[in-house]
Amino acid sequence: MQLETYISDLLYRYECVTIPEFGAFLTQQVSASINDATNTFHAPKKVVSFNEQIQQNDGLLAHYIADVEKIPFEAANKKIAKRVKLLKSYLTQGETLTFKNIGEIVFNKEGKILFEPTYHLNYLTDSFGLSQFVAPAVTREVYKEEAEAIEKVIPIGVTPEKRKSKSYLKYAAVALIALTLGGFGASNYYVGQIEQHNQIAQRQATQQLDTKIQQATFNLNPLPAITLNVTKQTGNYHIVAGAFRVEENCDTRVKQLKADGFSARKIGTNKYGLHQVAYASYESRLDALQALRDIKKSHNRDAWLLVQKLD
Repeated sequence: MQLETYISDLLYRYECVTIPEFGAFLTQQVSASINDATNTFHAPKKVVSFNEQIQQNDGLLAHYIADVEKIPFEAANKKIAKRVKLLKSYLTQGETLTFKNIGEIVFNKEGKILFEPTYHLNYLTDSFGLSQFVAPAVTREVYKEEAEAIEKVIPIGVTPEKRKSKSYLKYAAVALIALTLGGFGASNYYVGQIEQHNQIAQRQATQQLDTKIQQATFNLNPLPAITLNVTKQTGNYHIVAGAFRVEENCDTRVKQLKADGFSARKIGTNKYGLHQVAYASYESRLDALQALRDIKKSHNRDAWLLVQKLD
């Protein structure tokens, strides 16, 4: 049982995920931040912590495991208890427990649990597609020296007394222009991160699918279909099943996915001229991520998420 995978899934939606008789992983949302020393902008995120005092079974983890693995609730609780017993034995032997994309747990010299979080995933779904970036420093002194050089070449018609009392206004105006231009450039770069995410994901998917499904006749091994609660094909979040150079192949793929129970459709061509097929489209980023995980697990591990407003 991949316990850390189930915990990771739940951390996207809940602030507390308890492992009965072991402890609880907690999340706390923090705002976007700027590192002044490195000029690095960090997107809003959820910070993960661990509290060994919270051990009461609230049923959340067991219900989720029972739903995913299609087993009774009692059986899920027994699987958790068995795994907890094994985890505790590892800790008492001095081993470090690694929860993928969550963090590491180890006993200290006093026998207390120490938790070191990792930040490979941002569990704040509102920040999906946003990553940290470094902006160029605003060199105010350079602009001030340039303004003084211009002032020497182009005299300003004021008396020495007026210049002494008003010169700070010129430098303030120059600094304001510099800050505005720097902020505008940084904003454009940050907004461009989503487009960069789409391009990278699209190129990777295209390279994988070009070698697999570029034939007029498809010979796919049938896999069990999953049920998606999709009632209307709207939204900017699309789960892409494939991209094809030949449109007839695109139509064939749509028919196959509909036969498997999906609300598949064509979503137009991409910048490379490939015809794209989507399993479904979603209004909510969270719903799209959940559906993508289900599809990767049971139908197509090469599926990916496209964030794009369709015409």
